[in-house]
Amino acid sequence: MKYLYVLVFCVLIFNCKNDKKTNLESEKDAQIQTVETTKDSLIYPEEKHFKSIRQVTFGGDNAEAYWSFDDKQLVFQSNYKAWNVGCDQMFLMNADDSFKESIPPMVSTGKGRTTCAYFLPDNKHIIYASTHLKQDKCPDTPLRKNGKYIWPIYDSYDIFVADLEGNIVKQLTNEVGYDAEPTVSPKGDKIVFTSTRSGDLELYTMNIDGSDVKQITHELGYDGGAFFSPDGTKLIFRSSRPKTKKEIKDYKDLLAEGLVEPTEMELYICNADGSDLRQLTDLGNANWSPFFHPSGNKVLFSSNFEAERGFPFNLYLIDLDGKNLERVTHGETFDAFPVFSNDGKYLAFSSNRNNGGGRDTNLFIAEWQD
Repeated sequence: MKYLYVLVFCVLIFNCKNDKKTNLESEKDAQIQTVETTKDSLIYPEEKHFKSIRQVTFGGDNAEAYWSFDDKQLVFQSNYKAWNVGCDQMFLMNADDSFKESIPPMVSTGKGRTTCAYFLPDNKHIIYASTHLKQDKCPDTPLRKNGKYIWPIYDSYDIFVADLEGNIVKQLTNEVGYDAEPTVSPKGDKIVFTSTRSGDLELYTMNIDGSDVKQITHELGYDGGAFFSPDGTKLIFRSSRPKTKKEIKDYKDLLAEGLVEPTEMELYICNADGSDLRQLTDLGNANWSPFFHPSGNKVLFSSNFEAERGFPFNLYLIDLDGKNLERVTHGETFDAFPVFSNDGKYLAFSSNRNNGGGRDTNLFIAEWQD
């Protein structure tokens, strides 16, 4: 639910404030020495952190590509109609695969809608959220209400364990309401996920087997898209925290309908048990899809805070103290869902680059250099 279909609508209908802008001139000065690229390179000249880049998919909306613990495979979600799916389903790939003229194996049921698959430490199983217990067909996807951009929060989502042949071997959640967005600690001991079981969208952790569920956020607002730090001691996540009476009412009214409005989100960081919670960014607009840098000292995330009309979204690095903000990508449309390989050598992300000016969002894997 770090949602695929956000891609098109973020570009088309975001109408966000731009009164909080950060001066990145120091970062731009540091980019005087840019990488050399050919005229048709997938790397823009200012993207000095990318040593090389490879396009993986070539159609549809593809995102949330997560590495196996041994970095040999990735699991991702796609709604590409040419792959015989009507909405997001889960697909498996080897780290060196590409799919211009082939179809990857599907590892979800093909029923309902799925989101956010993640490998378990044995590299033989994945977890993901799915609505297939409640519906065979794709649920409706409302994306606008009263002129506002929204995300649906399906109460039919639960979290499952599946093997790499697509067989579901266990159901981890069975509560009333939304349970989704699971990711696994690099230590291999915990899962963090978002749930509405308290009446609000809060973060929870549980053991790999689904036991010992603990609520770790408690403030009103959408807490989601959480990831562990490389050592498993911290969590980074996105949140919309309504403050005024109107904001609170609007948030609660939408949530009662199974909806959220994600146009104003900031990043928050806390210990893995929820302690020492603090706000990391204060940039305005939508700051989301964060992932820890392999050093554990920085966070890579997507944002449109510099945008005049809600786009583009680009990737940025920021230190854990909120300092040294650095722009990483320099596209004119959409870059998001950055995920480092466990060895820190590669970055998988989703982008509108090289799509012929259309709406396809494809997966790319870049060789990373600091």
